Amino acid sequence: MKAYELLFFVDPASNEEVRAGVMKRVDVAITTNGGQVDSVEDWGKRKLAYEIDGLTEGDYTLINFHANAEDIAELDRVLRINDAVKRHMIVRRPDKD
Repeated sequence: MKAYELLFFVDPASNEEVRAGVMKRVDVAITTNGGQVDSVEDWGKRKLAYEIDGLTEGDYTLINFHANAEDIAELDRVLRINDAVKRHMIVRRPDKD
């Protein structure tokens, strides 16, 4: 398994239930085929560099995890179809393998 980093943000006006639902869905997508979540950091509200979908702020979350390369496509698909997630980025971390 290889090390990855996922950074995403949701609308800061969304309630805690929506954020928990996103985290649960991400956790299931990572761990279904044997991946493991190493750490989760809640960065809180941050100002965006430019307006996205009418938002000027986002509620950011950073997740470090290990997974198989084949599972990254499924995680990306899950994040794309989730309306609560406005933007996301998955990056491979060779320094943490």
